[in-house]
Amino acid sequence: MMAYSEDHIALAAEYALGTLDADERAQVETMMSVDKDFTAMVQAWEHKLSVLNRMVGSVEPRPELWDRIKTAVGHSEPQAPLVLPDAPVPPPQPPPAVPEVTEFAATVSDNSSVIRFSAQARRWRNIARSTTAIAAALVAMIAVVAFEPDLLPDSFRPKARTQVAQAKNPPSPTPPSAQYVAVLQKDGVSPAFILTVDGATRNFTVRKVGADAEAGKSFELWLISDRLPQPRSLGVIGASDFTARPALASYDADIVNNATYAVTIEQAGGSPDGNPHSAPVFAGKLIEAVPPAASSPPR
Repeated sequence: MMAYSEDHIALAAEYALGTLDADERAQVETMMSVDKDFTAMVQAWEHKLSVLNRMVGSVEPRPELWDRIKTAVGHSEPQAPLVLPDAPVPPPQPPPAVPEVTEFAATVSDNSSVIRFSAQARRWRNIARSTTAIAAALVAMIAVVAFEPDLLPDSFRPKARTQVAQAKNPPSPTPPSAQYVAVLQKDGVSPAFILTVDGATRNFTVRKVGADAEAGKSFELWLISDRLPQPRSLGVIGASDFTARPALASYDADIVNNATYAVTIEQAGGSPDGNPHSAPVFAGKLIEAVPPAASSPPR
């Protein structure tokens, strides 16, 4: 296929859109009759633009609209046949004089590219306007389908879709685990700390009740069991009212539930070697304060 300029491409596109005047359409049809490649280019434009045209359904105006149009243009009554007067024969024209090459003619010749550019811009502008109008019609139709489908004919209305939603039963709540409590005291009448252990996670919380550490000293909690060769440190008890840690998670339930929990006074920051350096000051054993929830309700 031979190469065509942008003017030829724009002419072919406007011809497919139907926006050319009579002279331009005659020019395009003459080119199509002698140039098969140009005819193929026009047909390609018609094929591209026909997709947009098919997407917009035809709408038949109401009968009363035609009556108003006829009344507005004065055609409400039958018209008499239109008789055109005979065109006068033009007088013979003298042969054109050969213009002299002047500075003005040279200027027009130099500016011919500007004139051709304006015509080309006008053609592409017409194509853009026509395409925009078709796109606007499509957007309007989509909006009607989405928000006012009852305004459309039955053939254009979207089909109703039925969706079945399956409701899932919510997961059953996890039953609460058993809770164990130990009162760490010195003489059986002066509780210093309350130790609470969760039976499922084995996380523990120490509640300070009536003990205050000396300056430069720290309270440290220990786990003492006959199944262990020596006491195991559970960490320093903090200065706040509550200290929570997961330190018991590494021990099995039998050791945790039957061990003795003791508090010693160590240097600031706790024992440096993992061994107690003083006799226990406060001690106690766990008792079950809250039983685990039953696995199934009684019948």
